Amino acid sequence: MKLVTWLALFFGFLVVEGLTRTCTLRPVGHGKSDNSQIDAAIAACGHHGTTVFEPGTYNITKKMQWNLVNSRVDLHGQLNFIFDLPYWMDPAHTYRAIFIQSQASWFVVTGQDFTIDAHGTGGIIGNGQHWWSWYGNATRLDGDGRPVALSLVNVTRGTVKDFTVDSPPFWCNAVADAKDVVYDGMRCVAQNADETYFGQNIVWNTDGIDTFRADNISLLNFDITSGDDCLAIKGNSTNIHAQNITCRGGTGIAFGSLGQYADLPDYVNNVLLEDITLIQPDPQVQPLMEHGVYFKSWTGTRIGFPPTGGGAGAGLVSGVVVRNVKLDNVTTPIQLYQTNLGHPGDAPSKLQFANLSFENWTGTAQDATIIDFQCSSAAPCENLSFQAIDVSPPNGTSSAYNCVNVASSSGLPAGACPAVKEA
Repeated sequence: MKLVTWLALFFGFLVVEGLTRTCTLRPVGHGKSDNSQIDAAIAACGHHGTTVFEPGTYNITKKMQWNLVNSRVDLHGQLNFIFDLPYWMDPAHTYRAIFIQSQASWFVVTGQDFTIDAHGTGGIIGNGQHWWSWYGNATRLDGDGRPVALSLVNVTRGTVKDFTVDSPPFWCNAVADAKDVVYDGMRCVAQNADETYFGQNIVWNTDGIDTFRADNISLLNFDITSGDDCLAIKGNSTNIHAQNITCRGGTGIAFGSLGQYADLPDYVNNVLLEDITLIQPDPQVQPLMEHGVYFKSWTGTRIGFPPTGGGAGAGLVSGVVVRNVKLDNVTTPIQLYQTNLGHPGDAPSKLQFANLSFENWTGTAQDATIIDFQCSSAAPCENLSFQAIDVSPPNGTSSAYNCVNVASSSGLPAGACPAVKEA
């Protein structure tokens, strides 16, 4: 008897042999774990085959890794990561596949030449409300053990389509040490429903996606409800294209933070973000809508060590275009600062920002300061371009522009951004 046939008989899923093998799963049900049958199906059909999840809820009770090669997964159902905080907070029960800030992952996909298609009906149930309410407004630092919902790590030529992540405890997605990856249709919903915390933000770090050491990544048709970064472009992300992105609440689209690791320079190059909409949600439920886009680096002084400390890292962010942006009452539309988690008296950051372009911005802001660039005196910002920035400040105020240590810029009203103004 073939091993694949034995696995199918033992775990109860259907295998159809043909030009490519197909494994079809149904939820076990009755509150039982689906990990074993999923692991067996991926082992049987994850290479050169197709794995089909029929509609329903699949209970996930332990960490899960799929290695997919020349294969397809049709995920019509939901992967329900059962809430058990003491279990998941044990480092032995998650992966540390993402280097930056020692982030935890409970579901990691690796491999090459694969498609995961959730067909608009499937995805992940993260049961994040339990996590958010348990933490409340207590201090939560990066790397605190809350797991990333979906992590693509060491992937080449992978596609994720029409996928939903409901209530991620931490980041919704991460793509790291990967290249030639396409996300087309990603919906993430991190929205507090605990009345105890209405009017507050308890869904910190529920980023829509973070890219790290990633090249040629397409982020298409995202709809993100979050209390933190909608997209976060982290170190050594190159050739990134994001289009048709809707951000509901949170801190906007971030570049960074960068410069946290003193011995690992961060390079970000050739990033195009276009057709972006940022919407302020009901502040009673989700109070933040802070930026359209913002850039941040650590200072030039190392304070402690990662994952929670750091600084003094160098690098270059260049070749960024952000265009066709619609803002609904964001706080500060465009911002750059180089003092993330810094202290008074820190040395200035040596990380350079240059060749940043902002085109065709419309909508409204909560603050009169439309553009706020606080660049480092050790690496003044160079070649900033602003075209058709038509964002309205609050009624009764005039648009303001703040430029500190900007070496060269174009497109703003005369005198709005003078060259290299000392901090």
